[in-house]
Amino acid sequence: MTIDTQKTAQPNAAVAHDRYSTVAMALHWLIAIAVLAMFGTGLWMVEAIDVKETRADAFAVYQWHKSLGLSVLVLMAARIIWRLTHRPPALPMGMKPMEKLAAHSTHAAIYVLLVAVPLLGWAMVSASVFGLPTIWFGLFEWPHLPVLSGLENKKPVEDWLRLAHGWVAYVLIGLVVLHLAAVVKHTVIDRDDILKRMLPGGGRNKD
Repeated sequence: MTIDTQKTAQPNAAVAHDRYSTVAMALHWLIAIAVLAMFGTGLWMVEAIDVKETRADAFAVYQWHKSLGLSVLVLMAARIIWRLTHRPPALPMGMKPMEKLAAHSTHAAIYVLLVAVPLLGWAMVSASVFGLPTIWFGLFEWPHLPVLSGLENKKPVEDWLRLAHGWVAYVLIGLVVLHLAAVVKHTVIDRDDILKRMLPGGGRNKD
C-alpha cells in the first residue's frame, strides 16, 4: 500500500509544478479581459470622437478606457510582484532553445508594454490642454501626474504622448496576436499543455 500511494502521488506532484498558481491565473485573465476591452474602446473612440453624432458617447467611453488602462497598470504591478516572488512553471521539455528564447522574449516585451501603454496614457491625460478629470469607473477621481498637469505649454507634450501612446499600443496589439498564434500552435500542432497551465481545473496549481 505504501508503494502504491507513492506512485499515485508522483503524477500529482508533477501537475503541481506544471501549472500556474490561482493568483497568477486570476491576474492573467483579468488583465487579458481589460486589455481586449481597452483595444476595442480605444480603436472605436478615436474615430467616434471626431463625429458629432457620436462625440458624447465617445467621451463617456473615453472615461471607461482610462479606467481600464489604470486598472491594467495596478494589476500589472501586482502581477510583477507575484512573478518575482513565485517562479512560474517551466516551458515544455520538447521546445527548442530558440523557441524558448522567443517565448521568454515575447513575454518580457508584453510585460513591459502592458506597463508602458497605460503609463503613457496617464501621462497624456495629465498633459491634456482640456484638463478633464479621470473618474475611475465613476467611483473616484484618479489624480493627474503633477509635473505634466502643471506645464505651461501642454500642447506639444500632449501631442507627443498621444503619438507614443498610439504607436506603443499598436506594437502591443501585434505582440498579443503573436502570443495568441503561439498558443494556437502549441495547442493544435504541438499538442502540449501550454494552454492548460493557465486554465482553472485539471489538477493542483503551482504554489
